[in-house]
Amino acid sequence: MLDGLKRLFSSGSAAQQGGLEAITNWADTRTFTFRPMPQNDGFIIDGRVGAVPWRLEWGPSQRSYIEGGELRLRAELGLGKELQVVVLNKTLQEAMEKAIFEQYVEDVQTRIDNETPPEMRWLVMFPKLSEKELGRLKDRFSGIASVKSWLVRWLDGNLANGLAVLRVDPSTPFIAVISRGRLTLRTAMAEPYLPDIEVAVRLFEMAVREAQRVQAEGVSLNEPLQPEE
Repeated sequence: MLDGLKRLFSSGSAAQQGGLEAITNWADTRTFTFRPMPQNDGFIIDGRVGAVPWRLEWGPSQRSYIEGGELRLRAELGLGKELQVVVLNKTLQEAMEKAIFEQYVEDVQTRIDNETPPEMRWLVMFPKLSEKELGRLKDRFSGIASVKSWLVRWLDGNLANGLAVLRVDPSTPFIAVISRGRLTLRTAMAEPYLPDIEVAVRLFEMAVREAQRVQAEGVSLNEPLQPEE
C-alpha cells in the first residue's frame, strides 16, 4: 500500500490524470457510486473499506480555515463518543492557534463558542503529542487528543508511514478529526484532481483500518485529562 502511495505522488500530469471524466471512470472501476451535489456544486462518491461505508465530497469548503474548494471524507466508525482526536499539518495548526488567540484578545468569547469549529477549540483544550510521541512526523504534523494513548496507538504503524510519505505542500491545509465516533479528513483542493483524490482515499482507508485496530486492542478511553506542560 505504501508503495502505491509513493507511485501516485510521482505519476503523470494533471492533463493526463485530472478532470471530472477521469474521476468518474475511476469511481466506476472501483464500483464506487458517483453523483453530483445539488446545484452541481461539486460531487459525492460513496465507497466502502471492508464493512465500513465512507463518503467523499468535493465542493465549497465547510471550514473557515480552508479557502475555496475542499476535499473531505467521512466514515462512521462506532468509536466512543467521548473520544476527540485531531491530526493536522503544522502550518494549519499555527494558523488555527493564531486565529483562536486573536479571537480571545478581541474578547469575542460568544463567537468562539458558537461559530469556531470544535477542532480549533480542542487545540487549546487537549494535550498535544510530544515530538517523541510523534516520531518521524514531528517536523510536519501535530496531534492532539482527549486520550493521548489512543492517538499514539493510532499513529503507531501504517498510518504514520502513510502520513510520512504524504507529499503535500506545507501551506496546504490538511486535517484528520475523530469526533462522536466519526472520522473526517479534510484538505484544500481548488479543483478536483484524480491523483490527489486517490491518495486521500488510500490514506483515509488506512486511517479507518488503523482506528479499527486500536479499537480491537481495547485502548481505554478513560485516560484522565492532563494539563499541557
